[in-house]
Amino acid sequence: MCHGGTWAGDYVLNVIATGLSLKARGKRRRQRWVDDGRVLALGESRRSSAISVADVVASLTRDVADFPVPGVEFKDLTPLFADRRGLAAVTEALADRASGADLVAGVDARGFLVAAAVATRLEVGVLAVRKGGKLPRPVLSEEYYREYGAATLEILAEGIEVAGRRVVIIDDVLATGGTIGATRRLLERGGANVAGAAVVVELAGLSGRAALAPLPVHSLSRL
Repeated sequence: MCHGGTWAGDYVLNVIATGLSLKARGKRRRQRWVDDGRVLALGESRRSSAISVADVVASLTRDVADFPVPGVEFKDLTPLFADRRGLAAVTEALADRASGADLVAGVDARGFLVAAAVATRLEVGVLAVRKGGKLPRPVLSEEYYREYGAATLEILAEGIEVAGRRVVIIDDVLATGGTIGATRRLLERGGANVAGAAVVVELAGLSGRAALAPLPVHSLSRL
């Protein structure tokens, strides 16, 4: 795995930055995305060279052993989100997969970072799905289990109308599927149409995708 400080990592990110352009209102250059998630610059064919967004994610992801509890290997995406080119690549890719949503739901807490960026790119609103006890009442609550214990998620029961809206859930990591599953149940209890979920990293060995079936799930990198 190459890291952001190496010449290889810088090369990957520079090519991504060249292929990506930030949105200007009313005038936006968009890249085309092939089915496996590679980035193609405008005018580039499928047969020409393309850089994998998954490689960008891998180059800027830090593995932390025994966190937050012993036996868990934590995928720290902080370096990825702090890198402007890495964040731009991830935002563009997730926005492509969330296209058609009229509301994006970001999961507490790291999901907020990418969900807000994606919502801005799509010009839609963002709903914060909070950990228990963080929102003023009344709320809808859902308890769930993740790989290192039980937890609760909440959304406001008043003040935000989600009924009938097409919502895509955005988060940083898909592990067992517990967090996204609880988020889906919350939104559906509020009357939303949950169209799918999109994540930066999927831990394939924990079978979260299977647990969420038949919900469509898109990931930028499978580890």
